[in-house]
Amino acid sequence: MNNFGELTDSGTIRFECLLPGPIERVWAYLTESEKKEKWLAAIDIDLKVGGKVYLQFHHKNLTEDKDPFPEKYKDLENGACFTGEVTACKPPGLLSYTWSEESGASSEVTYELFPKEDDSVLLLLNHRRLGDNQDQIIGAAAGWHTHLGILADRLAGRAPKAF
Repeated sequence: MNNFGELTDSGTIRFECLLPGPIERVWAYLTESEKKEKWLAAIDIDLKVGGKVYLQFHHKNLTEDKDPFPEKYKDLENGACFTGEVTACKPPGLLSYTWSEESGASSEVTYELFPKEDDSVLLLLNHRRLGDNQDQIIGAAAGWHTHLGILADRLAGRAPKAF
């Protein structure tokens, strides 16, 4: 995994990670609420362009370890919700949706999956339109780094480390 992501354009971060497959299983972890809530957030999604997306985050439920919440994120301790709209969907290899931001603008998250010969799956994740606030970009990169680590652990059958 590209451990910390890469700033590819202004306001865009990109991650690449190799995950245990097959691709249909990884797709399920991107689109099925009971699986996605184990590494990112519960999701209610209409899998078609223009479909609505509702994400409900509960970070304290992502691992068995119960580390104290960082002071910076105390306001998220009881969860957070975000809405968006599907902008691309081609199962099981492409999913993109907008993500409402605190500023009122919307960023966009794109997941691309590529099966490998050894049954692993390459995930390319791009989070675009994050703006030019460096603290927001760093926070998003750190969040994705942690969430993707949890996803890799879940897919490998390992207990994830504390968030």
